[in-house]
Amino acid sequence: ELVRQGEALKRTEQMVDKMDQDLKTSQKHINSIKSVWGGLVNYFKAKPPESKPEQNGTPEYYGSSRLKEAMMSSKEQESKYQESHPNLRKLDYAGFDFSKADLVSSVQQDSYPKNQHLRAYHQKIDNNLDEMSSGLSRLKNLALGLQTEIDEQDDMLDRLTRKVETLDVNIKSTDKKIRQL
Repeated sequence: ELVRQGEALKRTEQMVDKMDQDLKTSQKHINSIKSVWGGLVNYFKAKPPESKPEQNGTPEYYGSSRLKEAMMSSKEQESKYQESHPNLRKLDYAGFDFSKADLVSSVQQDSYPKNQHLRAYHQKIDNNLDEMSSGLSRLKNLALGLQTEIDEQDDMLDRLTRKVETLDVNIKSTDKKIRQL
């Protein structure tokens, strides 16, 4: 959604740039109508080539690379989370499957209690903590990506606000000149 909003802001900024260029053309026409001297100056002045409106330092908008990386990483891990998340997977057993406790390596078995049931619960807790850790890491990356995107769009909004304010002043000035004619 933020990327879509960023693209909309970019298009808006391009339209404001085009409006500014059109306003400059209107100013030239008003000057030629206003006086003979203005008409002569516009006649002999080199006509600017018809081109795209100036971007005035606006770079192409691609969205935050950090956000895109976080989204890609999140999508890659999504199926893993769906398989392991207790609310998203189908539980076929009523309790804990104690046979999984035998899959632990000998090094890990030494760190767990000797009691088989206690060992299984400790292992289950460790697995849950690992899942929580990777989930929090994923959320952190998404949050950092969102923050980067928001900061970039905030700068774009500031730039757009300045352009619109300048354009508004120029439009009012042009309107006043037209009313005087």
